[in-house]
Amino acid sequence: MNKSFLKFATDFGPLAIFFFYYYNSDKNLSVAIPPLIVATIASLFIVWFFEKKIPMMPLISGILITFFGGLTIYFNDPTFIYVKPTIINLLFAIGLIFGKYFTKEPVLKKIMGKSISLTDIGWELLNKRWAIFFIGLAILNECIWRTQSEEFWVNFKVWGMLPITLIFTIFQVSLISKHKINE
Repeated sequence: MNKSFLKFATDFGPLAIFFFYYYNSDKNLSVAIPPLIVATIASLFIVWFFEKKIPMMPLISGILITFFGGLTIYFNDPTFIYVKPTIINLLFAIGLIFGKYFTKEPVLKKIMGKSISLTDIGWELLNKRWAIFFIGLAILNECIWRTQSEEFWVNFKVWGMLPITLIFTIFQVSLISKHKINE
């Protein structure tokens, strides 16, 4: 199977299933979350079947979707699914901020060091920027779900957070260029 197609299908398939059920059930999270959980677990099994491993990010995301989605269904309270992005972003920020105490170097260098060569200052700055960015996303998610409609939050979660992340990533190119080590 084509590796890029597999990644695309397993990353976005559960999301497409969620949207299908959400918008075909009069925008009901209680109807859309169970198929999302099943599709997420199925996508993890598919990745494992073809790759014999599950990357850490999809695994953590799958666990959190299952956990918070399950709490949302069990307690019939959407607050649990609303706070999932907040918790994920805060966990990322905490990992970036405190991870260097365990790895002895910025976590991003540990993750991306084989694909990009930066100075130590470059890695420190990039690591800090991403930590601050994740904290900002967590705060933004809290503001959105607490002040907007559920439908707005659902659309923001997918169509807002992704473009914001892409734009932030593009803005990091100048920092990467400035601190890149030419080999």
